[in-house]
Amino acid sequence: MKHEIIIAGFGGQGVLSMGKILAYSGLMENKEVTWMPAYGPEQRGGTANVTVIVSDERISSPILSKYDCAIILNQPSLAKFESKVKPGGILIYDGYGIINPPTRKDIKVYRIDAMDEANERNMAKTFNMIVLGGLLKLMPVVSIESVLKALRKTLPERHHHLIPMNEEAIHIGMDIIKEA
Repeated sequence: MKHEIIIAGFGGQGVLSMGKILAYSGLMENKEVTWMPAYGPEQRGGTANVTVIVSDERISSPILSKYDCAIILNQPSLAKFESKVKPGGILIYDGYGIINPPTRKDIKVYRIDAMDEANERNMAKTFNMIVLGGLLKLMPVVSIESVLKALRKTLPERHHHLIPMNEEAIHIGMDIIKEA
């Protein structure tokens, strides 16, 4: 099975790290993966996106023009990537960053109010893990256990005490994602 995913939003929302954790998780499960970030010179506030492919078979190219799933965290990214979801694919968007929601009828659209939930629970730094939890509920690309192992690999050791909060965030995301 091959999953071709784009994650897009503003810099500082954890877009690239979410993609990196997803890719590392695939590696933990001995899958083939690619992680291809794209961002402008603005590190925070500018748009950023990352393409992640997780596959049981060899990946011929990390460059894609269509995606099985798009995770969209702001309006400019929705404008750019909504049309690039394959028919029958999945689009997940955070309600906080989107004023005009997706309009396509040939894809499955899900809303996750991750930013609102993260702020209400005083867990702002786990926003991206809430979103990742929503993805994993809809597309179990990797296991939660692999995500936790990937967090241990990617987070600096001084932040390992935050891993239980990140695990909680994943479960919150699985609970709050809903079809739009």
